Amino acid sequence: MIKRHKTAKQLFSYPLYWAECYGVSPFLPTTREEMDALGWDSCDVIIVSGDAYVDHPSFGMAVLGRLLEAQGYRVGIIDQPDWRNTDDFMRLGRPNLYFGVTAGNMDSLINRYTADLKVRNDDAYTPYGVGGKRPDRAVIVYSQRCKEAFQDVPVMIGGIEASLRRIAQYDYWSDEVRRSVLIDSTADILLYGNAERAMIEVTHQMAMGKTLDELTDIRGTTIVRNAPPGGFTEIDSTRVDWPGKVDQIYSPYEYIPEGKCQTKDEEESDVMPIRVIPAPLRRGEKLDPEKTYIRLPSFEKVSKDPVLYAHTSRILHLESNPHNARALIQKHGKKEIWVNPPPIPLETPEMDGVFDLPYARVPHPKYKKARIPAYDMIKTSINIMRGCFGGCTFCSITEHEGRVIQSRSHESILNEIEDIKAKVSGFTGHISDLGGPTSNMYTLNCNDDEVQASCRKLSCVYPTICSNLNTDHSPTTELYRKTRAIEGIHTVSIASGLRYDLAVEDPEYVRELVTHHVGGLLKIAPEHSEQGTLSKMMKPGMGTYDRFKRMFDKYSKEAGKKQHLIPYFIAAHPGSSDEDMLNLAVWLKTHDFKPDQVQTFYPSPMSLATAMYHSGKNPLKPVTYKSEDVYTPKDAKQRTVQKGFLRYHDASNWQDLRNTLIKMGRADLIGHGDNKLVPAEEKDKQIHRRPQKAKPGQATGASHSSNRPTLEKNTAAEKARRKTNNEAKHSAGRSNSGTAPSAKRRKPKVKSRQ
Repeated sequence: MIKRHKTAKQLFSYPLYWAECYGVSPFLPTTREEMDALGWDSCDVIIVSGDAYVDHPSFGMAVLGRLLEAQGYRVGIIDQPDWRNTDDFMRLGRPNLYFGVTAGNMDSLINRYTADLKVRNDDAYTPYGVGGKRPDRAVIVYSQRCKEAFQDVPVMIGGIEASLRRIAQYDYWSDEVRRSVLIDSTADILLYGNAERAMIEVTHQMAMGKTLDELTDIRGTTIVRNAPPGGFTEIDSTRVDWPGKVDQIYSPYEYIPEGKCQTKDEEESDVMPIRVIPAPLRRGEKLDPEKTYIRLPSFEKVSKDPVLYAHTSRILHLESNPHNARALIQKHGKKEIWVNPPPIPLETPEMDGVFDLPYARVPHPKYKKARIPAYDMIKTSINIMRGCFGGCTFCSITEHEGRVIQSRSHESILNEIEDIKAKVSGFTGHISDLGGPTSNMYTLNCNDDEVQASCRKLSCVYPTICSNLNTDHSPTTELYRKTRAIEGIHTVSIASGLRYDLAVEDPEYVRELVTHHVGGLLKIAPEHSEQGTLSKMMKPGMGTYDRFKRMFDKYSKEAGKKQHLIPYFIAAHPGSSDEDMLNLAVWLKTHDFKPDQVQTFYPSPMSLATAMYHSGKNPLKPVTYKSEDVYTPKDAKQRTVQKGFLRYHDASNWQDLRNTLIKMGRADLIGHGDNKLVPAEEKDKQIHRRPQKAKPGQATGASHSSNRPTLEKNTAAEKARRKTNNEAKHSAGRSNSGTAPSAKRRKPKVKSRQ
């Protein structure tokens, strides 16, 4: 009998810490003066963050700070400290329990550098959007400064930057595999994912006098060990080329006390030996997941062997279901990185409790009237859910938040709207978003607890939607209707990403969305047109896009609205050849799309697509040295050309595209006319201004029936035009026969490209 879902202690059931007598702070203090005003002599926990302090449930430091406050702890904030010395890290004094360190809502390197490794000049999480207010690899730098300031104070690291670096990971910026950030930061413990459960458990345990060395088995945490714990079974998955016949492996960790013979009674002690099973034999024996861990290839091996890196990435992702995941272990030199199973997802009452905390919903008053772009973007948006089961390989949301959807109640969401009306100055009645990682996964989860408890699928919607997945959008549709009915609310936009392959399963939801919540343009993300590339992304084919497009157009027409889809695409993704990008460009031109903002693949830490990028192997399938190779454009010039295909209409890309088309043997797409992708060279000098943006959504609706679309080359009008031109040339040739060429016939000049 398969065990049903694992459970966890209710988030708000812990006894309150004694400091709850201080009550709720208007803002969590950021200076000693603010602490004095609250009557505090010290902080129990100090959170260090790379973001400006905005007391809003979309900012991680505010969520965890307010949650700890609700548990009775005094929490201080050190926001965007000067990392060049320890002064800022000492401004609130010594915390009684620990420092909590996060880079902020964004990875500090993604925040600082573009996909082309160019430095960004701005930072949306900083007052006035000023760049350079946080260091590169902020988690490492902040953690080390905390240790320098107070050597005896434990440091806990978390947030998305730490979460995605919990084991050895490929680092795009240095083009190498780096160690677990827990090693490099010198921190004492790492919390990954949405860390409410782990942080509350660790904090209460420490408040009762336990040290972090004693807290070794808390879900959602990563720690450093000297050796694996006794009494476990180890699944050895350090190789990909096991021989046909595999013998049982002797455990190198077996320990027999000196001078004693091991007895059956002693096997129950802390020195109980570890049983090692080679990975190929694990299927023949049922093992208790609570007493089983998987040994990953060591940092030293994955840093030198890309195939082992891809293999390790696959294991990590297969062990992401909190209901059946086993612990992972990876050797780093003489130390062991131990990753406990993922945290149990929050239930709806717990989600409500987290979002119902007394947030001020505005930036800290010390910023005065300084504009913080990220806050401006989300100040009237509402997060209704967490998690994503889409499994897109280029995205790290699943690795951070998990695949199990965690949803709030309608009541909690509607109460937050009332909170916005009361607290947000200048609120005009426009809710800018009701969403999350994906806007239409609210309340969608597996229909069968037993199936979900044993499932290890990487996606619930690829290659097709799982038959056990609930696709009923009616709770979302009902929520939309309730929000529109609130007095003072005139517009509710849906700005989060839409999973259109799910949406088409519920036409009533699409009707509701299109009729009331699209302001003329709706952004969706097909990402590519070619099946080979889409299979590496784990995204649906263009047939699903066409189906959604027809529904979108139908309901827009019924509502009397002229509305358009804005599709997003990615260039240079693993698996994407120049031919794939050419076919995508042809698809775009055939459908009269001229994208203005396009994206080049960004290898973010821990994603499956990043493993493909680094290793050239496909971790969506079992990895061996002879398994499928994945082509990936890495050269800067080639990445630029692939991006140029998405902006085929931009004159600055034409010369590169001409050269590429000629090399590909597709010079037939160079020239003038609707059946050409880029104009001939003489066209360049006629461009005196930037081309106008296309009218979004023009000429779409044709079904995409081929993975190799081509522009129609021989329309009747084109044939007639060519015939007329040829007859004129023959006539001119006969009249000029035997004479010198006309002086007026010159080779056209070509303007140099800037």
